[in-house]
Formats: sequence, C-alpha cells, structure tokens
Amino acid sequence: MNRKELLDAAAICITKDRAATHGDAENNFAAIAGGWNWWMAIRQEGALTAHDVAMMMSIFKTARTASNAAHIDNYIDNAGYTAIAGDIAQRKE
Repeated sequence: MNRKELLDAAAICITKDRAATHGDAENNFAAIAGGWNWWMAIRQEGALTAHDVAMMMSIFKTARTASNAAHIDNYIDNAGYTAIAGDIAQRKE
C-alpha cells in the first residue's frame, strides 16, 4: 500500500467507519482527555510508566464505550489493557 492509499484508507476510517462506531471525534477525544487528566492528577509523581500507559488506554476504551455501549471491541480491549496493567504492577512488587 503506498502513501496515497494509506491516506485514503485513513480518511475513510475517520470520516465514516470510526465516526459511525465511536461518535464525533472531538467529543470522544474530550472525554478521553478528561479521563487522562484525572489519571494524571491522582497518580504518583514522575515520568509516565508502562503501567500508566496501560491504565490510560483502559480509560481510553472506557470513554469510547460511552458513545457506543454495544461495541464489544471496547470491552475486550479494556479487559486486555487492565490485565496488562495488573501484570506490570505485580512484576514491580
């Protein structure tokens, strides 16, 4: 796939597929930002860790679920991200 084909595929995703599945991108991103800001406010100080990223991706999927509760992928991905976060946290102890 060349650059133009990649960009054309991306355009379809962000204007049709993703919008139909996840709702308005700006509203969705605002919800995700709210969740990530909350996480950043309650976590320990310092640089972001792999655990933080896994938890923030879980928050990302939770926010996406708000606009389409029937999209099962969000639940599957969320379970995966929290499992990874739990695994990382256990290895740190």
